[in-house]
Amino acid sequence: MKNYRAELTGVFGDPVDDNPTGVVEEAAFAAKDLNYRYLTVKVLPEDLGKAMDSVRIFGMKGINLTMPHKIKVLPYLDELSPAAKIIGAVNTVIQKDGKLYGENTDGKGFVTALKNSGETLEGKKVTILGAGGAARAIAVECALNGAVHINIINRSAEKGEELASLIQSETDSSAQYLTWESSMKIPADTQILINATSIGFSPNVTDKPDIDYSTITNQMCVCDVIFNPAETIFLKTAAANGAKIVTGLGMLVQQAALNFTLWTGVEAPVDVMEEALKKEFE
Repeated sequence: MKNYRAELTGVFGDPVDDNPTGVVEEAAFAAKDLNYRYLTVKVLPEDLGKAMDSVRIFGMKGINLTMPHKIKVLPYLDELSPAAKIIGAVNTVIQKDGKLYGENTDGKGFVTALKNSGETLEGKKVTILGAGGAARAIAVECALNGAVHINIINRSAEKGEELASLIQSETDSSAQYLTWESSMKIPADTQILINATSIGFSPNVTDKPDIDYSTITNQMCVCDVIFNPAETIFLKTAAANGAKIVTGLGMLVQQAALNFTLWTGVEAPVDVMEEALKKEFE
């Protein structure tokens, strides 16, 4: 008998209208001939609990979490992966046997994309703008992949100091919190600079982090987690200074590939996913 019921996955966020992950995942489902669907759902912060109840009620295979839910979702989960426990944030939920398992593929996706660009983290000094969910995931994975020192630049001292302390206590890397001041100077010994904030995300495409852009040099690799637009003002300005740049598109594809496998148990068709995303931004 033909089965007309599709397995459901998706993303909860606010804003979420400009999130293209569904295009990438749906292309992968089709390539592997899987009857799965990916739903892009706007969920307000005050409705997150009800939304997570719906994951159980609908028997969804899983869900992605984007801004502002990556940390606030934790109380609604049954178990966390070791990495998610350290990071303290979740971007992927897998439902299995009625339980919701939290995982974090943000940092892993970023590291894979960085390596694919020809960069290595081994022995590098990294500076990260922000201390939210994405920043935490990236900072932890950078440390676990060999970064020797990580600077955390953030306006909230509490969050920034907590993340720096986490890196020092849970990994072999040293870390330091730097207060984000107006026209913030990037430490001169930075080799990899990462914008892990939402500054510049569509529709606010003319915004850029408040830093002294003259302190970005051609010796740095500059990365952005933002994928829409692919080349943010932050990245364009860094490129004009001679820096190598890495867009958020690679991170998006790589974390989407990890999510695909976690939900389906099937190896992700990364080439298909990359092509689908490229078409969206042509």
